[in-house]
Amino acid sequence: MQSRIVNVTERTTSWNSVKWKNASRVVRRLRQRIFKATKGGSLKLVRNLQKLLMRSYSNILLSVRRVTQLNNGSRTAGVDKLLVKTPQARGTLVDILTKFIPWQPLPVKRVYIRKSSKKLRPLGIPCIIDRCLQAIVKNALEPYWEAQFERTSYGFRIGRSCHDAIERIHSMSKANSTKHWVVDADIQGCFDNISHIPLMKSIGNFPARKLILQWLEAGYVDRGVFYDTNSGVPQGGIISPLLANIALHGMESALDNLELLHYYCHQQIHLQPDDVLNLW
Repeated sequence: MQSRIVNVTERTTSWNSVKWKNASRVVRRLRQRIFKATKGGSLKLVRNLQKLLMRSYSNILLSVRRVTQLNNGSRTAGVDKLLVKTPQARGTLVDILTKFIPWQPLPVKRVYIRKSSKKLRPLGIPCIIDRCLQAIVKNALEPYWEAQFERTSYGFRIGRSCHDAIERIHSMSKANSTKHWVVDADIQGCFDNISHIPLMKSIGNFPARKLILQWLEAGYVDRGVFYDTNSGVPQGGIISPLLANIALHGMESALDNLELLHYYCHQQIHLQPDDVLNLW
């Protein structure tokens, strides 16, 4: 009999032996370098650092830990019905991700949670592999945009909350600010109605842009039926809040122009049609 050679990937990651402080330090420093390079306007350096971070072993470790241990969704399976619960399984998952095998994203699993208004909010739960990849990609994409986001943007931001927004409004109301009004708006179905084309234009030539587009177009499965997704970002994915912020970036400038237009109208200053368009 002829012997058959089987290529078996040996597990090299010992999950219980990982030095998490060292891994966090490596990822934090790379993210800081991306942030500083963005502020300095060196786009080529930013892209090289983003590629380096997405291939970083430390980034893969932290992403798997977040998905399979820290997040509450670690106990919820996607369409693949796969959960990673043991240290051995987590180590094997890290080894698989370090191979950088081409991956075709799976559709998300549609689940519903009840809101305070008793309405149901749809969530899209990606599979384990997609969640880990999204965490890896987010760590590389986020510091680039954090260097550009507007100062008055508080939703889904690092170290920010609604309390910071309330404090900002309170301080503005007392100070001699040039802003005389506050907009309170609720974007109906924000995550579900984000257009893919403008979002991808904003993301630009980010190294993992094709993978992000595949996540957006992967569709979802609801009660065993597959549906296409021509718009929207699956609410429930790790990278989804960041993508929503990218899509909404520039709102402050638009509102400033709206305030300026309101001032012109109040002062009865005559504007040409081209002037109104320039304000937007």
